[in-house]
Amino acid sequence: MGTVTALWRYPVKSMLGEALESVGVTHAGLSGDRTHAVLDETGAIGSAKHPRKWGRLLDCRSRVSGGRVEVELPDGVALAAGDHELDVQLTKLLGRQVRLTDSAPADSALERAVPEYEGGVPDALRATASVDGTGEEITTGRVAAGTFFDFGRVHLLTTSSLARLRSVCPDGDFDPRRFRPNVVVDTGDEPAFAEDGWQGNRLRVGEALFSVLVPTPRCVVPTLRHDELPPDPRIMRATAREHRVPVLDLGRLACLGVYLEVLEPGTVRVGDPMTRED
Repeated sequence: MGTVTALWRYPVKSMLGEALESVGVTHAGLSGDRTHAVLDETGAIGSAKHPRKWGRLLDCRSRVSGGRVEVELPDGVALAAGDHELDVQLTKLLGRQVRLTDSAPADSALERAVPEYEGGVPDALRATASVDGTGEEITTGRVAAGTFFDFGRVHLLTTSSLARLRSVCPDGDFDPRRFRPNVVVDTGDEPAFAEDGWQGNRLRVGEALFSVLVPTPRCVVPTLRHDELPPDPRIMRATAREHRVPVLDLGRLACLGVYLEVLEPGTVRVGDPMTRED
């Protein structure tokens, strides 16, 4: 079915992450992935899905160093999670009191900007959107219970689907990093969006075994600046035109990639094959 060409984890939600050559996978996802998040005084979880409020998190890079999560700030200074100075610097960066935590509050809110294109949020949620203090129209939801994941613990992206989007929007910058995948698989000559038909299938990737849950709905994040990648609003407009599919009971949403559930832990390495198991 394909070969792993890239592995990524994001120790702090909505910060830039780190590329890996190999990684251990547990039932909680990739080891070290989204173990931390930034919270403000209202209990809102820092997410670039609300760019006006949290977009500067993408100016920071998170990684695991010596068994600890470390954040590299925009000025290049790196501080470890748990260091009070890190909270001070993040508060300055975001312009309001925030803190880094490794514990997901049960009542924390996840805010999402409502994009103009169709399929960016479920229609039912769009109808409940409100304008917050930033002037942005947002919807408010929750993360998966006890985690900082939006839904699935592992996000897989295929090269075939990226290639299709590049073909319909050749001026768009469809660098896979924009979509914040955990696993990128080179699917060769497989048709675009073949992963839509994988739901319920079991995939062996390296030593780990996964179950395919649902297509991954996309928000505004791929359109934002990521490291040296400039903002590009064409990315999601093209995705919404080309690939809106049903997701659970949420209606037809703009999707790219699939969410996976871990059935059997194990190590995954760049170069590992991906195969379907009965």
